Amino acid sequence: MNDLEFSFEQSPWDALLDTLRPGDAVDAVNFLTMMEGESEETVEEAFLDMETAAMVLDISNLPKPAGTGEAALRLRQEEQLVRKGLPVRELDESDPLRLYLEEVAMTPAFGDAQLWAERSAAGDENAMLQLTNLSLSRVVEAAKAHVGRGVLMMDLIQEGSLGLWQAIRNWQSGDFETYSHRWIGFYMAKAVTLQARANGVGQKMRTALEDYRSMDEQLLSELGRNPTVEEVAERLHLTPDAASAVQKMLENARLLAQAKKQPEPEEEELAETQAVEDTAYFQMRQRINELLSELDEADRKLLTLRYGLEGGKPLDPETVGRKLGLTPEEVVAREAAALAKLRK
Repeated sequence: MNDLEFSFEQSPWDALLDTLRPGDAVDAVNFLTMMEGESEETVEEAFLDMETAAMVLDISNLPKPAGTGEAALRLRQEEQLVRKGLPVRELDESDPLRLYLEEVAMTPAFGDAQLWAERSAAGDENAMLQLTNLSLSRVVEAAKAHVGRGVLMMDLIQEGSLGLWQAIRNWQSGDFETYSHRWIGFYMAKAVTLQARANGVGQKMRTALEDYRSMDEQLLSELGRNPTVEEVAERLHLTPDAASAVQKMLENARLLAQAKKQPEPEEEELAETQAVEDTAYFQMRQRINELLSELDEADRKLLTLRYGLEGGKPLDPETVGRKLGLTPEEVVAREAAALAKLRK
């Protein structure tokens, strides 16, 4: 497989933005991998891009931290409390989280959020206050859904409150609760993503990508075919799901590298050729092509048809069999024997 660089003349984030539409989801793991090595300012600008385009930041694939120390202990405690329904009595009386939850419970909140939102958008400051009070419980509920992902619940609530404030300021029409839920969730997901970045998730994923690519190339050479995700996972001591996630990110990185080129119409044919050359399949064909002289004419013809080595499309065993007067099983067997000879 060709070397796949993870640094581009054009920002990989800018290349990804070119392929996304407002409301699309951005995978946080993929985002962190692209942003590895970028400045904090660049990362914040990327988050602003997502806010502006009303994108969703998907943190479902982020690995949960398994840290140690007081912070990790507190995170586990909060996760257990949420499972129990967040009973505040199990927290110390002076605990900031308990004090806040008790304050929210006592805050007067009444009326219809949609009505308050309409009045707030018209400039009614009292309506803005009532809408804020009415929505605080939604912030707490959203924080519960993000507990256990490396950010303390009070920090999640603080970030969610900022998202709520942005929603109240920016809302113009539509269902306010749906609108505010997106803003609240985005700010909490941003906090979780930044914490994962601080924990080195981006670098870890970059290393995983390089390891996967290296093993994929090694198995391609050994097997004479594209290895399955399960075969790569076994060699790297990964679960199939983890390997599949890495393989998907590797493919995304390759697509981004191609998307950044944005070829002119007259360059489309060249771009299509390059897209093929970037696959392990083409690499295998090239290796075979260099060694075809070692085979007899019948095997050369068979491999040429199977892999399209003379510019045609690769053909399946059944089609090759019809052309050469062989059964599909005979084609597969002779192909395997020919490839084995080339590997030696």
